[in-house]
Amino acid sequence: MTLEPLPFPSDAAGWAAFADERPAARIAQVHDIDDRLRSEPSLTTVERLELWNDADIALSEALSEAYVLSEAHPDQAVRERAEAQVQTVESLSAARLLDRDLWKAFADAQATALDDDQARLLAHLLRDFRRGGVELDDADRERARQLADRDTELSLAFSRNIRDGRREIAVPADGLAGMPQDFIDSHPADEHGRVTLSTDYPDLMPVRDYARDRATRIALVSAYNDLAWPENDAILAELLDVRAERARLLGYPDWADYETETRMIGSGAAIPAFLSRLDEASRSAAEAEYPQLLERLRRDVPDAEVVTIADFWYLLGAIKREQYDVDAQLVRSYFPFERVVAGVLDVTGRLLDVQYVPVEAHAWHEDVQSFDVMRGDERLGRIHLDLHPREGKFSHAACFPLAPGVAGRVLPEAALLCNFSRGLLEHDEVVTFFHEFGHLVHDILGGRQRFARFSGVATEWDFVEAPSQLLEEWAWDAGVLASFSADAQGEPIPADLVERMRTADAFGRALEVRRQLGHANVSYHLHVDRPADLQAETERLYADASPVQPLPGLHSYAGFGHLTGYGACYYTYQWSLVIARDLLSGFAGGLMDAEAARRYRSEVLERGGSRDANDLVEAFLGRPSSFEAYRDWLAGA
Repeated sequence: MTLEPLPFPSDAAGWAAFADERPAARIAQVHDIDDRLRSEPSLTTVERLELWNDADIALSEALSEAYVLSEAHPDQAVRERAEAQVQTVESLSAARLLDRDLWKAFADAQATALDDDQARLLAHLLRDFRRGGVELDDADRERARQLADRDTELSLAFSRNIRDGRREIAVPADGLAGMPQDFIDSHPADEHGRVTLSTDYPDLMPVRDYARDRATRIALVSAYNDLAWPENDAILAELLDVRAERARLLGYPDWADYETETRMIGSGAAIPAFLSRLDEASRSAAEAEYPQLLERLRRDVPDAEVVTIADFWYLLGAIKREQYDVDAQLVRSYFPFERVVAGVLDVTGRLLDVQYVPVEAHAWHEDVQSFDVMRGDERLGRIHLDLHPREGKFSHAACFPLAPGVAGRVLPEAALLCNFSRGLLEHDEVVTFFHEFGHLVHDILGGRQRFARFSGVATEWDFVEAPSQLLEEWAWDAGVLASFSADAQGEPIPADLVERMRTADAFGRALEVRRQLGHANVSYHLHVDRPADLQAETERLYADASPVQPLPGLHSYAGFGHLTGYGACYYTYQWSLVIARDLLSGFAGGLMDAEAARRYRSEVLERGGSRDANDLVEAFLGRPSSFEAYRDWLAGA
């Protein structure tokens, strides 16, 4: 059976209907399914699970399509329609898990009569009902429903304010000293001799990397760290309160305990224990790195007393250029945007035994490039690459599912929403592209499951980053980079330069882990402690985590988008990195080793969420995951 991709509209009216009518039709379908589950006691457990899967497919389609449009469609009215449908679908999903009649359709089912896939779905479903609050009394169930709806409403508002919170600053033209010439050429001074810079990534990242003028760096990083403030201040405070009350109502000490029940880490108390382990593993190396940054800063600013986050990337680049002979501006000359896109497609295609065939999908914006993912004559899925910034669009880099892959029923589709320059890319951006593409191929290759619940990247949330973090390693391989990089003369990046880049990359690694430790502590402690003064506590947590200090008096939490989706669990980025560094040992024969790639595809990516993450790792490595590869990496080995 040939599965068809999503049919996108061809005009404005069609997109408005796509944002409204398609989700509404799927919601109506779910209501019909639920009526059957409530009213037909003669249904077998297998039949009920199949009906629940039908509803999961409908809800996932409605939610995914609406989310992408709310974050990416150029028409604000369409974004608003889509966001309203996200709220509706999330509300319905929460309400279903509070419905006692639906729960009774599964509560007494016997798993002994089911096959492994069905038994896994039943176990997860019963856990979802319990976590939703179905066993509470009527008053508490109603309060749980209200809190779930308010969580969604506040999270959407928080994300919307970040998406729409773009800021601009003006600096003197000489404030661009040290910037690449193509950047200077694209930022002409006005009649007053001033240059406008925005908090969009194509401005922010080069400025923090190259601007020799500390005032320019501080001004733009300050604007970025006040993104969505003050709008998100009250929203976040209420969101933290809502989640705390919701956790207590459902029988958990705090939101971290609620979230971690379904994750590899297992408990909220295990988060600070894991972060303490990161602290111990990175502290001495970071304490050795920091004085070198401060010494280098004082060459530019003799009276500097502290390295701030506005100095961090600039100083790393300066030290790597001066001590390791790695000039980031030279490196970026090898990475024109179009060649990077072609290269990522080529490399992952060879690695994963797929081909990407361009298609005219008529997606939501003319920038979007769409491809069918093929293996031979079989279409495995479809991907959409929306890679440049624009007004009203999601302002970071992420993979968004569009259609949940279900074997024989739904073709998996997913989209990348990124904010890359149209010209030359920083090597960090090449790494980011590989990372996000790792989510994309995981979603497609894992999108042939029997049940939508386990499709694509639907693994434990503290494993989901590991395949993407693993794929970052391909952006550091000389042979891989030589296959698609080219400077203005058509020459690929030299292998000896890549080797120096790898050596230089080890410097500052411990400080970067400390920066991530700061994010994880903010994520955890804001949710668990709910401080009265969000600004002061956030600043304190960052200041305690790393010798590289936050800029004082700012409100970075207001633009910390992961506080909604990741909640108290930003620790997951380092948890999954521990796993990713270990998974890399399975490619001891080389990154393009065909047999290792085949085993990785079959044992990890193609399994989706159909097995526990620990089982996925052990099946590929032949042993449980270990911390040692991460520790060696942190030491520069």
